[in-house]
Amino acid sequence: MGVERQQGGFYQPSLFEGIEENPRPDQDGDARSQSVRREEPQASAASDPARALSVNLMEEVTKRDNLNQAFRRVRANKGAAGVDGMSISELPAWIAEHKDEFISSLLDGTYQPQPVRGVEIPKPGGGVRQLGIPTVADRLVQQAILQVLEKILDPTFSTSSFGFRPGRGAHDALAQASRYVSEGRPIVVDLDLEKFFDRVNHDILMSRLARRIGDKRLLRIVRRFLEAGMLQNGGCVERHEGTPQGGPLSPLLANLLLDDLDRELERRGHKFCRYADDCNIYMQSQAAGERVLASVTRYLEEELKLRVNRAKSAVASVMERKFLGHRLLMDGTQTIAPKSLERAQDRVREITRRNRGVSFEQLVKELNSFLTGWVTYFRHAKAKGVLTRLGSWVRHKLRCVRLKQRKRAKSIAEFLHGLGVPWNR
Repeated sequence: MGVERQQGGFYQPSLFEGIEENPRPDQDGDARSQSVRREEPQASAASDPARALSVNLMEEVTKRDNLNQAFRRVRANKGAAGVDGMSISELPAWIAEHKDEFISSLLDGTYQPQPVRGVEIPKPGGGVRQLGIPTVADRLVQQAILQVLEKILDPTFSTSSFGFRPGRGAHDALAQASRYVSEGRPIVVDLDLEKFFDRVNHDILMSRLARRIGDKRLLRIVRRFLEAGMLQNGGCVERHEGTPQGGPLSPLLANLLLDDLDRELERRGHKFCRYADDCNIYMQSQAAGERVLASVTRYLEEELKLRVNRAKSAVASVMERKFLGHRLLMDGTQTIAPKSLERAQDRVREITRRNRGVSFEQLVKELNSFLTGWVTYFRHAKAKGVLTRLGSWVRHKLRCVRLKQRKRAKSIAEFLHGLGVPWNR
């Protein structure tokens, strides 16, 4: 501990030191864990062997190492404060003061989440996306539960699911989509789920979770997270559906619900790639694609109670649609989708606005940060010509900024001459 502090590190285990890994009743039999034991007859209902092994998961959630790891992740993710105004820097002091009752409420299943703070952010294609920001304490609990559930649920998910999964990402999904197209499936059924995260049916989702998880305490707490109210515009709105983006658990629960869709597509023998709620099914003909779109739409709306956006869903050539910001050519080659390029140019225009009032050095730093990340994301795309033209256009925008900053004709002339332009020019 001393070495870490001397090196300026934060001694993480000190947050949850002193927790008994396996609580035992006191001599008078009134230990906190006793209430937990009363619920363990649920194991008899867990006929599935895999589910029976997941009866005592709250003990795993509240283990010292799991909670410390959850705190490190929450702190690294930063994020805004919730409805209670507590920042991440204040969380260690809160834990030190409330540690015993915090652990006890988790173990006996009485933990009560606070409402989430509703925030709307603009979507790239127009409209707004609803976020729900939990308090930092609730984020800690969600992260601790996620670390336990992910080990159980993630290995059971489809190999064609790529979003928000460890060891998988957008580039893996694009590589698989490219293979399907190159194998002779140039038609894509592009499914768009309307406000998916806002329309998740709680009963259906909890029934899917209860199939694999036998700990009723954990199921009750997850249900409370789903039903926690949303504080927005001065009022608290009750929630009877949806799992708003913003909490650590939301992506895992979304994948759990949509795993039913994955299994149905696999049962039918379809080739597909799904990244969160963005699902593309690759077909050999337009007619087959139309039939699949109709049948899958019925399945989603009748079985999972989700709504398909018919205006944005389509059956078309892969060259006419985009997937994760990319467009695929008929041979499976990845290119940059035109809309992705337009959004990048809009961002460059925003950074290089000539009335921003920031130094040229700061402007270039922001521009480099954005362009480095953007080009890295599209590193597998065939886009030499596009990137060459984009680079030329960015330099033009920088010259415009520089000339605007010089303001007067004499200053501009001196600036250009210093760059090598002859005086007679």
